[in-house]
Amino acid sequence: MAVREIAGKPIEFDDEGFMVNPDDWTPEIAKVLAREEGIEELTDRHWKVIEFCRADFKARGEPPTLRRITKAGGIPTKELFKLFPKGPAKKVARIAGLGKPQGCV
Repeated sequence: MAVREIAGKPIEFDDEGFMVNPDDWTPEIAKVLAREEGIEELTDRHWKVIEFCRADFKARGEPPTLRRITKAGGIPTKELFKLFPKGPAKKVARIAGLGKPQGCV
């Protein structure tokens, strides 16, 4: 576990870089985490995916998988890979302040 200060707030992360407490998340933190993932600017489409993932997590108690984001979130797979290259489910979960989705390596 590691604690980092982001946007003036101490945030605890697990050993894989995922936030421990999703309630600590803010949009400002998401912007910092996105830049760390190589995404310089979060567009409206990025926010749509992030907001779906956070709402789905709140409803179901676990981060959504890639399949769930595409099916229930209505985001085409190709677009998801363009928005969050190289492991989109894992990247969006990290940026959205959620834990690692099941099935992600």
